[in-house]
Amino acid sequence: MMELGKGFTFVARQKRITIEESHFYIDLVFYNRLLKCFVIIDLKIGELTHQDLGQVQMYVNFYDRFERQSDENQSIGIIICKDKKDALVEITLPENNKKIFASRYSLIIPSKETLKQLIELKM
Repeated sequence: MMELGKGFTFVARQKRITIEESHFYIDLVFYNRLLKCFVIIDLKIGELTHQDLGQVQMYVNFYDRFERQSDENQSIGIIICKDKKDALVEITLPENNKKIFASRYSLIIPSKETLKQLIELKM
């Protein structure tokens, strides 16, 4: 949790929400006291799909409509996955998206050269 930064409080793990008699389970829910918003985290062991993005969008919408108070900011969704294709993310999410973020994880720390190449690709 310290990796996330300051202001995070743990809310739930495997939080069950029910929509029309269907149950869904959110991997992790945090609240950020500094940002004044819920942070929904979905963990994926494989490559990110458009279904994953839609699922997290549903979770964020649920929290915004049923959990968020009027003085709080909109919820944020984070998907942590093994791999992602940037074009898929860009096409699936709205152009003005500021609520859903996808990032891949690594089990080892990359070398300086690898990190440098990744940063240069993003610019």
